[in-house]
Amino acid sequence: MQQDILTLTLNPALDLAAEAPQVVPAIKLRLSEPSIEPGGGGINVARAIRQLGGSAGVLAALGGVTGARLAEALRGEGIEPEIFAIAGETRQSLVVTDAGDGRQFRFIQPGPQWTAAQGRALLEHLAARLRPDSWLVLSGSQPPGLAPDFAVDLAQQAARAGARLVVDISGEPLRALIDAGEAVACLRLDQAEAEAQAGHPLASAADSLAFAEALVARGAAQLVVLARGAEGSVLAGQGQRLRCQPPSVRVLSRTGAGDSFTAGFTLAMARGEGPGAALALGTAAAAAAVMTPGSALCRRADTEALLPQCRLWADP
Repeated sequence: MQQDILTLTLNPALDLAAEAPQVVPAIKLRLSEPSIEPGGGGINVARAIRQLGGSAGVLAALGGVTGARLAEALRGEGIEPEIFAIAGETRQSLVVTDAGDGRQFRFIQPGPQWTAAQGRALLEHLAARLRPDSWLVLSGSQPPGLAPDFAVDLAQQAARAGARLVVDISGEPLRALIDAGEAVACLRLDQAEAEAQAGHPLASAADSLAFAEALVARGAAQLVVLARGAEGSVLAGQGQRLRCQPPSVRVLSRTGAGDSFTAGFTLAMARGEGPGAALALGTAAAAAAVMTPGSALCRRADTEALLPQCRLWADP
């Protein structure tokens, strides 16, 4: 039995991906026919949850022609989005792969400007939407104009509703949430963001675990997960210190690995499987995602094949 999962995407994007024979300056670059997919952190988490055999609702802030195209792309995958209508045009992103050497170039627009009133309206919408014992996933970038402490207000809203909040954000909004000490259900950081928040390198898994424990002690979250790239991830919280390492896989694209991890982790938690099983499923999903080209997410068959090969252990 799976508890309800709702993902929230504040700054979604219509993702375009194409190839060029070579990416060089000062000439016209002739691209291949682009693939077009709905994107943005929460949207991708929900899509990956579905890939893994679970279910998740999608609440996305959409506007303009691009927003309509994104919603239609979701419906094409069998997902009916819950739309929070905004003024302005939903952004697009473009990933160009150099066919010669495989390097990826990612062009990301900022997204439409928000107002304080829009932020309040979204919180009011969620107040009526959230249910006790449900899971809410906030993932992805924050649009310009939205207050940096929006995630703090969201955490308080989720707590009042009895919902569990999983957060995978970055920058100033993440710092505000950590400083507020709202103890969300789970906080996930990639290695670069963890080091930025720590203010120093985290050279080893032991360093990452120590910082994760420090965040739990500060009241940032009940569980803190820090990613370490090919080494996997570490988890601290609820009296546990865990590590999970994936098997070596052929890397086609690292895009989507973080969202796939969050999908696997949240799905396992919503099924009541506990932090260890959640860390393992998230690790397997992230490894499966890097095996797929472009912005493709994890595939269920790959994830299930990799899961028994993921090494999970408790750190003393």
